[in-house]
Amino acid sequence: MRNVAMISALCTVLAPMAHAERGADGQLNILYWQAPSTLNPYLSSGTKDLEPSSLVIEPLAGFDEKGDVFPRLAAEIPSAENGGISADLKTVTWRLKPGLKWSDGTPVTSEDVKFTADYCMNPDGGCAQLGRYEGIDRVEAPDPLTVVIHYAAPRPNPFTAFTGAQSPILQKAQFAGCMGAAASTCTDQNFRPIGTGPFRVTEFRTNDALTLEANPNYRDPAKPAFATVTVKGGGDAAGAATAVLETGEFDYAWNTQVPPDLLKSMEAAGKGRVVTAFGTLVERVEMNLSDPSPDLPETERATIKHPHPILSDERVRRALSMALDRQLLSDVGYGPTGRATCNLVPAPEVFASDNTGCIAQDSEGAMALLDQAGWVPGTDGVREKDGRKLHLLFQTSANPIRQDYQALIKQWWQNIGVSVELKVVEPAVFFGADANSPDTFIRFNADVEMFANNFDGTDPEPYLARYTCDKAPSPDTQWQGENINRYCNAEFDKLLAELGRTSGVQARGAIAKKLNDMLTKDGMVVVPLVDRGRVSAHSNALGGVVMNAWDSELWNAADWVRAR
Repeated sequence: MRNVAMISALCTVLAPMAHAERGADGQLNILYWQAPSTLNPYLSSGTKDLEPSSLVIEPLAGFDEKGDVFPRLAAEIPSAENGGISADLKTVTWRLKPGLKWSDGTPVTSEDVKFTADYCMNPDGGCAQLGRYEGIDRVEAPDPLTVVIHYAAPRPNPFTAFTGAQSPILQKAQFAGCMGAAASTCTDQNFRPIGTGPFRVTEFRTNDALTLEANPNYRDPAKPAFATVTVKGGGDAAGAATAVLETGEFDYAWNTQVPPDLLKSMEAAGKGRVVTAFGTLVERVEMNLSDPSPDLPETERATIKHPHPILSDERVRRALSMALDRQLLSDVGYGPTGRATCNLVPAPEVFASDNTGCIAQDSEGAMALLDQAGWVPGTDGVREKDGRKLHLLFQTSANPIRQDYQALIKQWWQNIGVSVELKVVEPAVFFGADANSPDTFIRFNADVEMFANNFDGTDPEPYLARYTCDKAPSPDTQWQGENINRYCNAEFDKLLAELGRTSGVQARGAIAKKLNDMLTKDGMVVVPLVDRGRVSAHSNALGGVVMNAWDSELWNAADWVRAR
């Protein structure tokens, strides 16, 4: 009888995970309070755009909740054993699952994969995910199911291009007219991509809402369980958490970035639960190495041709970092889901530098460094040099925690003689993909800005590759590009190239740590604050959710079901 009871209990646990038939569970409501502005990840680095798009378009492979690579459109993961990775590590061969179809019913072929690489690597396109295609010489499609990637040098880590939500496959037939400079003009394609994912777009209102329906050509005939999905934007993190945890209006809320005590009290209502996972999400302050002055022509603001008149001096950047109390920021903003950090790459452990010198606040040292740099206090207490005030415009997105951080950081910087002007931008705009908007974090029309992002997978090479000289956004790239600081260091680029051809996780880790330190410890181009755990919430009525810090949070939405 005991065994029968145990089996019965196990069945009860597993029952919510069972799929009856496609669409049987009706409507799914998701809140991304930072509303998506495009469904093309190659035109945006914003998580709010990358993750909703992952419901529609997919890569060859993804990363699971442990960071392991698993096949999506690929039949298997390439390896030396199965012949997918050549002995010289310069060629990687992927094979598609047979019978794959786009949501419009047409076949998926290797030509779509080749086209996607050509699309992102087009020098006139300003691809936001170019770092994931680092080192590729060319991509070939010898037959409809085979894709061969040729690297210019041995590639020990091949799971960058076409792996993870940041590098999905685009349909060649749909995007053929969107190459290069035309990429940002293809509104219909960017807003309604044809995909292979569990859902397809029915309507997209940019910076507002996305509506989807089950993809009738999805490769698993029993999935997805939900017939329709609404991804709603707008509001704020607290409102999103409330809508799931207290009122039960929504099934899932992304990035419930509210003070930990408030989140705990919301969860006590009993309608949902908070899910967390630590990965590589780092809240940081970015230093602009280019001049964002409005006195410059709009097409020349924050471009590499005009160095920043204040922040080009590493001593000033270092002083600003020394003035911060990272432990207090972590405690105030995130409690147990935050860890003070000096690293841009905080995990996995093999890639994380032992760089901890910035943790302790040192205001006296910061003031001494500014003195050394020639910035002396004026009669009003604000430092000045050569007739210029030490004044900074500090921007970030609207968010309760970020506004608390702004206030604290402003006070600390004022304490060392820095005048600070705060600017708050609507998240949908700040993280948006509108090349014409002056307020995106990519345009960086401010002196310093604060946000957080992360990278797909456990290997940081594509993430670190964002800071090479060739990836600075400019009018020539339609203001797309990952190197928003306009950092350019030949030694960094050389070391990154070495990482690209280095085998062995320990050796790769040693190089990655050096690259991390060049950006954070030595150059103070990026000023990390808090290693944040991902924090979201889902209804008790939603089953199958597995939090993933290494890929899109929606990575297994095809498996989500209505709990019964």
